Amino acid sequence: MKDLYPSRHADMAEFLPRHDPVVHADWRAGAPISRDQADAFDRDGYLVLEDIFSDAEVAFLQHEARKLLADPDALEAETVITEPGGKEVRSIFRIHAQSRVIERLAADSRLAGVARFLLGDDVYIHQSRLNYKPGFQGKEFYWHSDFETWHVEDGMPRMRALSMSVLLAENTPHNGPLMLIPGSHRQYLTCVGETPEDHYRQSLKRQEYGVPDEDSLAELAHHHGIVAPTGKPGSVVIFDCNIMHGSNGNITPFPRANAFLVYNAVSNRLEAPFGVDRPRPAFIAARGEPPVITPITGPLMQEALA
Repeated sequence: MKDLYPSRHADMAEFLPRHDPVVHADWRAGAPISRDQADAFDRDGYLVLEDIFSDAEVAFLQHEARKLLADPDALEAETVITEPGGKEVRSIFRIHAQSRVIERLAADSRLAGVARFLLGDDVYIHQSRLNYKPGFQGKEFYWHSDFETWHVEDGMPRMRALSMSVLLAENTPHNGPLMLIPGSHRQYLTCVGETPEDHYRQSLKRQEYGVPDEDSLAELAHHHGIVAPTGKPGSVVIFDCNIMHGSNGNITPFPRANAFLVYNAVSNRLEAPFGVDRPRPAFIAARGEPPVITPITGPLMQEALA
């Protein structure tokens, strides 16, 4: 089968066409987002949802995040990633399988229902994590397209996945919020450099392969601009799997935290990796037949504490 999205093979980066739609379903009355929101996601590659959770639900999620971060030794050791050169927790992976609260969040119809509409299919969790960017010490996440890595290192065949970042602390312009290049999702930017074996061990702390070159990044940024969605806790930033994004370090005293959920279409389950011999571990990229999500309605606390 021809690889539609080759990367890390050539000596120079190039822009390739996107062969997949962004919104995979036609908008209809009763869809979980408005027509304008669907059009904005198609055009820009991201969407911000606000005020979809109650204050009590936000407090419930924040309490769970604090509990998980306070006792990382109670979690699966390989899923806990610390800051480069430090002991501060940077991310906790496969968090939906280690926390009933996050499992319930991932299945919530306000999130999973939107994912099913945008991807035009049943969905499952490809990856989940709790991201924490502590005050003063939180390091940057360099610019990248998630799909490039998921395709090359995990074997995701097509661009039929998306991410949702549920803000658990206020994201301000100053504490290292997510930055995106709107419109960059409509082209596929290849990367240069053969991927080392077990690259994930280093890339989860600081990625050096599968990152775009500076000239191409500058071209994208000059053409499309850069946005940094901010918002209060409970806001949700949805973004396409191929949009270029990253974040600055946090040198403020105000920490940034978010629950990060990646939904993949069932029809887009992982195959053999397209650029490495051995796929990344399942705690980073779910393989086989992970459970299909059945969206749940009602307050988060109801099912999670049942």
